[in-house]
Amino acid sequence: MSEDREIARAVWEGKLPIKFVLAESEMSSVEKPEPFYAMVHRVFYLSQLADKLQRHFIEYINKQQLDEVWFEYSGCKLKWHCPVGLLYDLLAAEESLPWIVTVHLTDFPRSELLRSGNSLDNLQSYFIMSIKEADALRHRSQVMSNLQKSDYNKLWFGFKEANFDQFWSVNRRLIERIYDEPFKYIPFKIYDSELSSKTKLVSPVSYDSAQVTTLWHLLKQVLPEITCAKIANKRLAVLIHGLDVGLDIPVQWLSENLSYPDNFLHIALVSPKSSLD
Repeated sequence: MSEDREIARAVWEGKLPIKFVLAESEMSSVEKPEPFYAMVHRVFYLSQLADKLQRHFIEYINKQQLDEVWFEYSGCKLKWHCPVGLLYDLLAAEESLPWIVTVHLTDFPRSELLRSGNSLDNLQSYFIMSIKEADALRHRSQVMSNLQKSDYNKLWFGFKEANFDQFWSVNRRLIERIYDEPFKYIPFKIYDSELSSKTKLVSPVSYDSAQVTTLWHLLKQVLPEITCAKIANKRLAVLIHGLDVGLDIPVQWLSENLSYPDNFLHIALVSPKSSLD
């Protein structure tokens, strides 16, 4: 597992430079606030920065209108439960860095976004729930059902505090095969530029033909034929962690090595600028 550990560490250590700016429509002060710059782990969530950003910008808004912190990029409202790297890949992968993200402290768009309460407790619940769902798909919940409370804490606090070794000490058990058998199903979600997602029960091996399921096989099982044609014609790129991954790679390997900390493969379908009409 040493090679797998190094791949996982490299994925973990990927970061994005982000420039956070306060929405001009919310400024009540004549003086404009300085942007907030941060190097953010691609596998993190924007909501992990909500408290710092609120403290940085709150003096420049009408505090009586203070609401939950939310984020926007180029008119697109950003979902707090999508990892940072996924959002960037879907919306801004070909833009220059730092990525400029607009911060809102008022007028939360409750009809368009789910509330998180800017609470790390809510994020923790979502994060652990995702890991449980992934284990149910991979191992029929055999791993998570045997974890102790201390193991759950290592997963969450290791992730929250960017302590890879603490997180990996438990997570490695979630990506290992049981009795050297492939996973039952692959935990994954496929996203488009509207931030909508698709998923399906897909096995890493066809039990009828014993054929190994590749990324291309998975995409063809889930996506419409017209979308697959765009991928085949290079009008859509398939990105995982910003990487244009090979379509012939087995999904078992991808799930073992390129899953996000929530144990899902988050797959971005991106239209390269050169392919746009």
